[in-house]
Amino acid sequence: MDKLNAVGRRKAAVARVYIDKGKGNITVNGKDFKEYFCVPFMQDQVLMPLQALEMTGDFDIRVNVKGGGIKGQAEATRLSIARALVKVNEEWKPALKAKGLLTRDSREVERKKYGLRKARRATQFSKR
Repeated sequence: MDKLNAVGRRKAAVARVYIDKGKGNITVNGKDFKEYFCVPFMQDQVLMPLQALEMTGDFDIRVNVKGGGIKGQAEATRLSIARALVKVNEEWKPALKAKGLLTRDSREVERKKYGLRKARRATQFSKR
């Protein structure tokens, strides 16, 4: 198996993953993923595709992620790992799809409109 790569996006975050056979090392932007994503919930998000296939220690994964916040980056990483695993073996696709790991969450931040406080929030109406 050659090094495979895949891209995942969420909000403003973009994650590119390089996957290779190995011992289960995951590095994000040159750091260990547990150091980069210090919240346990986000660590679980990153490991979710590997846990769905019960292959936590089979692949070395290197992630380059940029943009957005830490939560968006974790979810972009989750999608890119799932896509890379499908490139490794097409038979894993139904198991990942059943858990919803191959679906791109397309929700983005709505832009602010002029005359309003936020995207939809107007100032309080005053009768007098």
